[in-house]
Amino acid sequence: MTRHALVTGSTSGIGAATARALAAAGHRVVITGRDAARGAALARETGGTFLPADLAAPPADLRAFAHRALDALDGRVDLLVNNAATCPPVATPDLSDEALAQVLAVNVRAPHVLVAALAPGMVERGGGVVITIGSWMASTGAPFAALYSASKAAEQQLTRSWAAEFGPRGVRVVGVAPGVTRDGDDDPVAARITAASPAGRPVTPAAVADAVLWLASPAAAFVQGTTVAVDGGIGSTWPVWDR
Repeated sequence: MTRHALVTGSTSGIGAATARALAAAGHRVVITGRDAARGAALARETGGTFLPADLAAPPADLRAFAHRALDALDGRVDLLVNNAATCPPVATPDLSDEALAQVLAVNVRAPHVLVAALAPGMVERGGGVVITIGSWMASTGAPFAALYSASKAAEQQLTRSWAAEFGPRGVRVVGVAPGVTRDGDDDPVAARITAASPAGRPVTPAAVADAVLWLASPAAAFVQGTTVAVDGGIGSTWPVWDR
């Protein structure tokens, strides 16, 4: 089953790995982000289409972006991967008003606007899948990331509510909660945080992409309204924060 996929925040990290995995499986992909050079390069690599997008933009701009994605995919988006996110690592008193607004805009408002713009079309066409990339930090208290964690908890609740809203009409909604994720093993902070987890190392973007690929497939037809942890066990075992 070939899907027409829109992956937000897909010029690097989990988003890029997801775009590659979907394209390799034969799906059509729209790649989005603010880095035009990386986006164009990934589009050439995958055979996809790059559309520049700033997900902190006002809702009207995001709705216009959703229409551009539909045009690029011949009028059909039947897989939406809400991946884009921002996480300023600062203490609560030090978070600027601008950063606060951006976290809420990118992590909560943008997914809401895109689902509102694209899910009705999925319903009309008989089905689709919405996958929200959350975080293990949605379920734990973490220093220097209070607002980010709260925004990811909001995404989990949106995932549940959207499953209740759109699931009976053929649109499956599910989330993925990655753990600490890095492209390589050269990040000492990530290595230290994950050393005591069952996996003992950071999650790779490719591992998250593999989960997305499965969740987008008919094999996951009964996985709905939940958030699947792809975190190496860090979210469900002994706390590993080094305070």
